[in-house]
Amino acid sequence: MNSSQNFDIVTGAFGYSGKYITHRLLAQGRQVITLTGNPQRQSPFGQAVPAFPFHFDNPAALRERLRGADTLYNTYWVRFDYGDRTYQQAVENTRRLFAAAQAAGVRRIVHISITNPSLDSPLPYFRGKAQLEQELQGLGVSYAILRPTVIFGKEDILINNIAYLLRRFPIFAVPGDGSYRLQPIYVEDLAELAVTAGASQASQVIDAVGPEIYTFERLVREIAAAVGRRPILAYAPPWLALAAARALSVFLRDVLLTREEVLGLMANLLVSAQPPTATTRLSDWVKSNAHLLGARYASELQRHYQPAAS
Repeated sequence: MNSSQNFDIVTGAFGYSGKYITHRLLAQGRQVITLTGNPQRQSPFGQAVPAFPFHFDNPAALRERLRGADTLYNTYWVRFDYGDRTYQQAVENTRRLFAAAQAAGVRRIVHISITNPSLDSPLPYFRGKAQLEQELQGLGVSYAILRPTVIFGKEDILINNIAYLLRRFPIFAVPGDGSYRLQPIYVEDLAELAVTAGASQASQVIDAVGPEIYTFERLVREIAAAVGRRPILAYAPPWLALAAARALSVFLRDVLLTREEVLGLMANLLVSAQPPTATTRLSDWVKSNAHLLGARYASELQRHYQPAAS
């Protein structure tokens, strides 16, 4: 496979956005391999997508694994600090990945970032993403940076778990007044943007955002209506809403919500000033998938942290 540049690499192809990107690449007849923190994880692609460890601690091995690839689609990141998996470590690991791709002669890097990253941000999530954008733009490799907001789809965590709570509790805590906004993008639309960007030549930065902008309050009410609930919305100071989320996290054995996520949301960092780049409406998707929304809890720890730790 490494003899010519006719294959692509997707980090986290067995995960969420990476899986949809991989589906599209395979449908185009591309060969794909994945780099993952858990190569023993069950593949949704059977034997079609070979899986290999990242080898962040072995730059030479990482470089050789990347050699011969045409495009690297990078979805690797961490949602929050947990044990030795931290934002700082994720930034350093991604820098090693970018450097290895450059040394291996990878033609193009498509990197999944976040809307409104800033080197001056007090939030490590947004600051780390800005650092990586700066790193990639100075690398000398053709690149596309996609900046999504909240990604929704059948495997998403945020929208699903809002529905899960609404189905089971009569009261829903809203941090602040709920007027802050977000602009969700459908995971299939994000994958389409990524693969289209991968086939391009020009370096570019794209806000990957859907056609609808919601206030958080409206989002909760719309999800509640779809799953047949009429909750009491309790508008709470952010610290109190976080305290309630931490208490539920103990019961759910997960991290339901973080301080950084609340602050980023309330600072309107999950909405774009650019025109929409995706077409799927969350309002339509929620109605057509209401029977699935919140039927089961989606655990971040089980999906992304505990398998790697084990």
